[in-house]
Amino acid sequence: MIRRLLSLVPPGTVAVGAGLALLGLASYVHLAVAGHSLTEADYSSLSVLWTIVFTLGIGLFMPFEQEIARIVAARRSQGQPAGPVLVRGGTLAAAVLLVLVVLIVVARGPLADRLFDGDRTMVTVLVGALAALAVAHTTRGVLSGLQLFPWYGTQLALDGGLRIGLVLLLGLTGVTSAVWFGAVLVIAPLLGVALTTPPVLRALGGGTPVAWTPLLRGLGLLVVSSLLSQVVVNIGVINVRVLAPSDVATAGALLSALVLVRIPLFVFASLQASLLPGLATSAATGAQAAFHSLLRRALGVVTALGVTGALLAILLGPWLVRTLFDAPDVLGHDDFAWLAAATLAYLWAMVLGQALLALDRHRAQAVAWCAGVAVLVAVTLIPLPVALRVELGYASGSLVVAAVMAILLRGAVRVAPSPAPARDTVAVGPSGGIR
Repeated sequence: MIRRLLSLVPPGTVAVGAGLALLGLASYVHLAVAGHSLTEADYSSLSVLWTIVFTLGIGLFMPFEQEIARIVAARRSQGQPAGPVLVRGGTLAAAVLLVLVVLIVVARGPLADRLFDGDRTMVTVLVGALAALAVAHTTRGVLSGLQLFPWYGTQLALDGGLRIGLVLLLGLTGVTSAVWFGAVLVIAPLLGVALTTPPVLRALGGGTPVAWTPLLRGLGLLVVSSLLSQVVVNIGVINVRVLAPSDVATAGALLSALVLVRIPLFVFASLQASLLPGLATSAATGAQAAFHSLLRRALGVVTALGVTGALLAILLGPWLVRTLFDAPDVLGHDDFAWLAAATLAYLWAMVLGQALLALDRHRAQAVAWCAGVAVLVAVTLIPLPVALRVELGYASGSLVVAAVMAILLRGAVRVAPSPAPARDTVAVGPSGGIR
């Protein structure tokens, strides 16, 4: 039975999934301990920090992981080393990080006043956490491209295990500062990278230098799509803080609720690590039946995950956020119904987006995310209670993205009629908002 289930998912899923499981558990432990240790105001600040870190960090640097991974995989198939790709990719990621840090430093005062109750140290933690994600995603790109999924999963597991250990230490020692709970997002991923450097260091060396064009081609569109996908799934917490600055209870409770309803996204991330390589290989070799079969299976898996998660969230969500995270009692079963429905639509969008990328339709994916964000913004501006506005925005935005992608895919599913040389879109790491 277990072998049959494993045959339904692409190779590499189990290794990455094990690391993601621990990383996912770390998110719940992190927020649970923080929820019981911090005041409502401090937990709200941590919620905003968390949201910004993973919206910008994943949105900006996941594309670098993807591009590094696919070019490394292509070079590996030709017997060329990964070092030159890491050097160029790392340089680009560092340049983007530098620009981001400069912008944050320039706006440090307004950011602190508006989002962190005037605490400028939280802005410093924000910079450190973004830098940690930049390093982590760059090295994971090499591990994924070399198909070193056990090492990839190990880095995720170390990140998660260290987060759990550090936040438990903070809780046991009675720490009540949001800054220290935020600093865990800096320390844990950097230590995880440091402890999984051996295969990355072995990748350094000679080989044909990588031209800028292959790395930059499609990167801009991937960044747009990645950022917008993170906006759709994460912006609700920030919107609550912006639309109702004094409503710190709703902002914190909403983050706790989102972490619960997005459990299926962690499972999908382990599948996604090898979904795109499978789809891209089928497209490149003209295996149309295999392409459609893999796409249907992926949609079936995420639908089952989403429906199961939705039922549990609707029934138990209000009780769980109060019990696990000590969240204020401001969200009901209807709130969890909207959030769960939105997550199911988001899962569909993630799978369909992988199919578009496999067909080299980067622009189509970006168009779909632009349409979804436009709808999200329009719905959020409707004069309704603030929690309902952000929930409807998440749900409608995700559904529009999935619908647009499905429409665009109908005219793009004809894969190559004959075998083709190995393309550079052959391997990527997982995304989908890993926390």
